[in-house]
Amino acid sequence: MQRGRRCQRSRRCVQRWRHRIRRRRAGALQSPREVVTLPLDAVRAMPGIDLMRAMFAGDLPRAPIALLLGFDGGAVGEGWVEFSGVPGEQHYNPLGTVHGGYAATMLDSCMGCAVHTTLKAGIGYTTIDMNVTYLRPMNAATGRVTARGEVITSGRRVATARATLTDTRGKLIATATTSCLVFPLGDSA
Repeated sequence: MQRGRRCQRSRRCVQRWRHRIRRRRAGALQSPREVVTLPLDAVRAMPGIDLMRAMFAGDLPRAPIALLLGFDGGAVGEGWVEFSGVPGEQHYNPLGTVHGGYAATMLDSCMGCAVHTTLKAGIGYTTIDMNVTYLRPMNAATGRVTARGEVITSGRRVATARATLTDTRGKLIATATTSCLVFPLGDSA
C-alpha cells in the first residue's frame, strides 16, 4: 500500500513540475533566482532509466548544474548517457583557457547519469572517486563538446563507469573513470 501511495504522489509531483516547466518555457517564470529542481518523490519512485529519459525529454527539470554550465540534453540508453555543451569565456581560468573543472564536471555528470540508468526505483548513488586525464585544452573557439558516459559495472554497492569528451571533429579532449557508491534512498536523501 505504501508503494502505491508513493507512486500516486510521484505522479502528481511530476505533473506539477511538468506544468511549471511549461510555464517557464512560456516565459511565465522570469526570475533568474528561481531554480527548478527535480522532485525527490519522483527520484525515489522512478527507475533510473525512466527518470533520465523524462529529464532528457524535458518532462522533468534538468539538474541545476546543467543549467549553470550550459549542458544540453543528448541521448540516453540503458548504461550510457551522452550530452553536450559549448564552453565559452565565462568558463576561463586565469591562463585564458577553459577551466579543467568544466570538463571534469561534464564527465562526472555523464558518468553519474549513466550509472543512474542502471538503478532501480528507490536507489541512489554518489561519486566515490574520479580520475580525469586531460589531453588538449579548450577555449571559446573549441565550439560544442560532447561527453559520453558508459557503465563498466553496476553492482549492489558499487558501480564503475568511463567517459570521453570530444569536440565536433571527434578529437579527444579528455577521458575519465569513476567509482560510485550505490545505496537505498531514505527519507533524508
